[in-house]
Amino acid sequence: MSLTAIILTYNEEGHIADCLASVRFADELIVFDSFSTDYTISRASQAGAQVIQRRFDDYAHQRNAALEAAQTDWVLFVDADERISPELQNEIQTALVSSTDAAFRIPRHNYIFGRLTRGAGWYPDYQTRLLRVGMTHYDITRPVHEVVIVDGSIGTLTQPIIHFNYHDVAQFHQKQRRYAAFDARMLFDARVQPKFRHLITQPLRHFWWRFVTLRGYRDGLHGLRLSALMAWYELEKYRLLRGLWRAEGRANASPAL
Repeated sequence: MSLTAIILTYNEEGHIADCLASVRFADELIVFDSFSTDYTISRASQAGAQVIQRRFDDYAHQRNAALEAAQTDWVLFVDADERISPELQNEIQTALVSSTDAAFRIPRHNYIFGRLTRGAGWYPDYQTRLLRVGMTHYDITRPVHEVVIVDGSIGTLTQPIIHFNYHDVAQFHQKQRRYAAFDARMLFDARVQPKFRHLITQPLRHFWWRFVTLRGYRDGLHGLRLSALMAWYELEKYRLLRGLWRAEGRANASPAL
């Protein structure tokens, strides 16, 4: 069974060489780029990867386009800030030989602010990333936090992907602001109307879910800070959702006579 490793990129010059080195075992390497303006392309080419460029619209369409570009039986999606360990490589190669599954989900070890984070929802953090070509595609109604649709069974691997996630607080805020805006738009498109109490109850529930239910307390003050930050962005999501409804209301209001 042949395998293509695909890395979606935009300005990943600091990560791409090490990422490609960790997936060198694949039969084909594709860097699927959104027209980077740094040295991502040259470094990917120097590392022996095929580079394909496509204007980014959303993650689901981007991954579907990348899937169509693969010429192998299987695809392994890896983000530029992720690494495949030798142990996971061996498990992947064994799975491809012996399995009849259409896809595999893989746990992740998330390093947040330089620390391995095991609670608050960041472990096992399963990602369905090993996909049989022709039996899998991404749900285009989910432009972010994309979901794989699988025509068949899904297996589970045990060795984790190493994810160097959020190297500092500034990067965390940058990404979470974007996610909050995406999520607010999805709720608005689904015609979910927020109530004022949601600005209080939803962040509190989210903090409890992260810190207690998902055992963020295991990571001490680090877990407390992450749970509080994620609760803040739950508040931001509902604040943005209220703003979308207000904007629609103003647009639909009858003009004054």
